[in-house]
Amino acid sequence: MFNIGEFSKITGLTVKTLRFYHEQGLLEPTSVDEQTGYRYYAANKTETAQVIQRLRQLDFSIAEIKEILREHSDDSDIVAYLEEHRRAIQAKLQQYRDIDLQLTAIIRQAQEARTHMQDNYQVEEKTVDSLLIAGFRMRGKYSDCGRGFAQIGKQFSRYICGKPFLLHYDSEYKEDDADFEACMPVRQGTSKNDVAVRPLQGGRVVTLLHRGPYEELGRSYAKIMSFVHDRGYKIASPTREVYLKGPGMIFRGNPKKYLTEIQLLIES
Repeated sequence: MFNIGEFSKITGLTVKTLRFYHEQGLLEPTSVDEQTGYRYYAANKTETAQVIQRLRQLDFSIAEIKEILREHSDDSDIVAYLEEHRRAIQAKLQQYRDIDLQLTAIIRQAQEARTHMQDNYQVEEKTVDSLLIAGFRMRGKYSDCGRGFAQIGKQFSRYICGKPFLLHYDSEYKEDDADFEACMPVRQGTSKNDVAVRPLQGGRVVTLLHRGPYEELGRSYAKIMSFVHDRGYKIASPTREVYLKGPGMIFRGNPKKYLTEIQLLIES
């Protein structure tokens, strides 16, 4: 028989790991000296140690390995375990892919917002492209829009490909009965439940970046509307507010640093 040090060298398992496996009832020594407490392992324990190593490399838990060793002794016997474990790993991979997409979006949003914050904000004219959107139409307070964004995120998180924005259908400010739509650009998708997936027409817009809390958007609307009136433009409904930087997915952030782009579509 081998003492624990020798068995450690043979199996490639540390002494600490062997002691842990003993405590867990996973790999018990062949005998333990009652006086010294030294552990000794028979040669046939080597194969068991190798099986445990392989299963741990495949990310099986201690409890799962104990069950496998207790009930099976051949690869062909554990196919069902392997298939179930593979499905669990695939589910984890998809979860990590979704997390990766969310982290990428958070990082991109922070980087773009940092760039925008260095600009001097003036009213501009530009052309925006048509895009595919997922939209959740709502009535109520503008502050309720988070519920709409949450619905879209829940159903289309892996397809979202741009900043969240609101479409405003009212021609005036309404405090409690506003008609608006929470929207997010998506790569693909079909309408389901109360979320509509459809193309949103692009075109020529008058635009202005607003830095600060949403409660102060009025001053930026005054600036952009003056620009529109001076040039005799007619604005098409709905108007848009694109949230380049706002409350994050993790932190609420500083409202003084929120960055919103107002877009008014000009009728041709």
